[in-house]
Amino acid sequence: MLAVTDKQPLAFERSPAMPLTIQTRHVEPDIVVLELLGRITMGNDCRQVEWTTKKLVDESRKKVIFDLTGITHVDSTGIGIIVTVAGQMRKAGGELRVAGANQHVEQILRMTAVDHIVGLHPTAGAAAAGF
Repeated sequence: MLAVTDKQPLAFERSPAMPLTIQTRHVEPDIVVLELLGRITMGNDCRQVEWTTKKLVDESRKKVIFDLTGITHVDSTGIGIIVTVAGQMRKAGGELRVAGANQHVEQILRMTAVDHIVGLHPTAGAAAAGF
């Protein structure tokens, strides 16, 4: 009989989802960059993106960049949040731009026509230029 003492994950097993984290950075004179890390998917973590941007709108911060450099996946809930935030920003007289999406995330954003609603930029610096 074979005894297994240390179980190693098999290649097809999924690792636990990384929680979404948000770091806020200010770029002079009046741009806020939200650096997102993890996955923008259904769940309470995803709601943090909405709450954070609502607070920015309430503070009359009208230029916001979502830096997606650290995002590995976006599902339909994440797409909905990006579109909702873009609408809230526009209604408040502001603008949301998206930067740094990897190939997989950018493909999802283009397939769902999010690129027609928000500008997609290669870096946060490029998104901030001419804001």
